[in-house]
Amino acid sequence: MTTAHLTVDTHFAIGTVRRTLFGGFVEHLGRHVYDGIYEPGHPSSDEEGFRADVVDLVRELGVSTIRYPGGNFVSGFRWEDSVGPREERPRRLDLAWHSTETNEVGLHEFSSWLDKVGSDLMLAVNLGTRGTQEALDLLEYTNIAGGTALSERRIANGRTQPFGVRTWCLGNEMDGPWQLGHRSADDYGKLASQTARAMRQLDPDVALVVCGSSSAHMPTFGEWERVVLGHAYDDVDYISCHAYYEEKNGDLGSFLASAVDMDRFIETVVATADHVKAVRGSDKTIDISFDEWNVWYISRFENVDRIGGIDNWPVAPRLLEDVYSVADAVVFGNLLISLIRHADRVTSASLAQLVNVIAPIMTEPGGPAWRQTTFFPFAITSRLAQGEALELKLDAPTYVTTEYGEVSLVDAIATHDSEAGRAAVFLVNRSQDEAVTVTVDVASLGDVRVLEAHTLSDDDVYAKNTLAEPERVAPRANETVVLEGGVLTLELPPVSWTALSLG
Repeated sequence: MTTAHLTVDTHFAIGTVRRTLFGGFVEHLGRHVYDGIYEPGHPSSDEEGFRADVVDLVRELGVSTIRYPGGNFVSGFRWEDSVGPREERPRRLDLAWHSTETNEVGLHEFSSWLDKVGSDLMLAVNLGTRGTQEALDLLEYTNIAGGTALSERRIANGRTQPFGVRTWCLGNEMDGPWQLGHRSADDYGKLASQTARAMRQLDPDVALVVCGSSSAHMPTFGEWERVVLGHAYDDVDYISCHAYYEEKNGDLGSFLASAVDMDRFIETVVATADHVKAVRGSDKTIDISFDEWNVWYISRFENVDRIGGIDNWPVAPRLLEDVYSVADAVVFGNLLISLIRHADRVTSASLAQLVNVIAPIMTEPGGPAWRQTTFFPFAITSRLAQGEALELKLDAPTYVTTEYGEVSLVDAIATHDSEAGRAAVFLVNRSQDEAVTVTVDVASLGDVRVLEAHTLSDDDVYAKNTLAEPERVAPRANETVVLEGGVLTLELPPVSWTALSLG
């Protein structure tokens, strides 16, 4: 029997696990908004056209802050299109996803939906085809109480109180050649700095996210962060990271170790930001907003699903509707472990995305909504991970991967909330064929008992939840857990994700 051991010690705190770590992302892309969160005429839809079954699932997911309206979409977006009487809103071509945007759902409607799901708004401004003035206009519209042209326009459009948006993204993936308005690091850094300073003149309390690399594998990675922060370090609060993972060429072993890449990504960006801090002699520390992350089979989109043609601009096409397996969910849960492991510097994150588009929630027009396999690790981790992230002492076997070299067979993180008297441990077993017996020293937690024990696994690691079988995969209680004398013992099945709650 393969074994592993880890020690949970409350003295080794990494940092506070903020609720903003469990953010989400809604982009005007595919069926995310239309036929996703919004479907007038659906049996569950409310008077505003929002699906109540989707609202319930998003609330269950436990999403704190939601980034909107993109994504690539925002780099060609005119925010003025999305406010005012619906019948007067223009239909526009969205070049990012080669679709037609009807603007039926805009800023006011989306804010109402956020109230229903209990999440806060994180707003992105267009620094692709637009610039500083348009960002200022949107900030005035959303955050000024009244007495100016744009704040009074908001009031005339039915919103007396300001939206009070606190966190703003200064564009999206501006390092990417695919992005409308793509710029060099030098040009973008200057624009971001200028826009950030102007926005702070209007509202000093905003939190600002500058674009980092859209992938750790970009040819400009590292240098992009250094140059952009060289311009904008004093003007922003966060630098963004984006990362997506997929199983490639049947290499499940490397795919299961994807969190190793996320760890390295985060640590490199932290080192680069701290280098700029040292060079500037600054007392300020830049945190990371990991505001796009997920499992995404992007190769399928590039090879099969991409839309083209000058006369082909569909409304809400089926795009990026990945159906996730147990293996995908295990990797997904491991990515959450990575984010929590870096809670001292990753203080904001956004799962990309929420509904239909590479999403934990799927819907069928006129039909049901259901949970994908990835829904469960997010919902359970969001609920249980509170207080401080704890650095663990982990002793586990290793295996060799094609992509990342030698990696641990088991990965884990723990959290501890001293005020609530609760702790949580999250574990993955990356072995494809062996269960692992894990012993966990929890003596530092005092006299505790196991409150919950969930494991997600299946004999078929490619089992999925679908419209035909929406409940094929779900976590089950881990009946192997024993806690005795301050030592917890449990078995992790092959290719599995596990969460424990202690109190």
